[in-house]
Amino acid sequence: MIFSRKRAGAGRHTRDERSTEVLDEGTGGSTPALVRGPYDISEVDDEVQRLDLGSLHIPAVAEVEVRVQADPQGVVQQVVLVHGDNALQLGVFAAPRSEGIWDEVREEIRQSLLRDGATAEEVDGEYGPELHARVTTPDGPTHLRFVGVDGPRWMVRGVFQGPVAIDPASAGPLAECLDGLVVDRGQEAKPVREPLPLRLPREVADQAEEASAASESRQV
Repeated sequence: MIFSRKRAGAGRHTRDERSTEVLDEGTGGSTPALVRGPYDISEVDDEVQRLDLGSLHIPAVAEVEVRVQADPQGVVQQVVLVHGDNALQLGVFAAPRSEGIWDEVREEIRQSLLRDGATAEEVDGEYGPELHARVTTPDGPTHLRFVGVDGPRWMVRGVFQGPVAIDPASAGPLAECLDGLVVDRGQEAKPVREPLPLRLPREVADQAEEASAASESRQV
């Protein structure tokens, strides 16, 4: 299922790392202002149009397709953003209140890649420590770039594929999507690293169910 938006238009990301100081004219002091996401839903109060997938709210960015794989119940299994030859796969996971998990997750990914015969190098990128990997697929060698952002009780993992995996500066609209991403963690207790629930928007799920029912009736 594809959603298309065509309107015009450190490792550990702590609040301090994503903030700049803004002068408060009323008090003469300064307060931190977030300059890039992903954001927690408690941090956002804007008019940006976003696709609500439950735990992830994805901003509508010109020429970026949101490709969603979901089961018959509307539970989303995979989210991939596509722009030209570049793609960004997104995942969001539960994390403890006290600390982030990207450092540990990143090392586990690196070890897994090495066991599979891939190459994996840790690089200090724009989101902090990230992994640049080269894997072998049936279509030949493929480059991947893993980034992670720790938030309050959640972690977002992004996997860039295509030319952007080698040249981060070419991310363009995909970077805009990641920087404008909003996470709705909810208050329910969840095991650390458990994927946070993603779902199709209600109207889209209803349309999918109607199409499935119509297809089954034609086959009877």
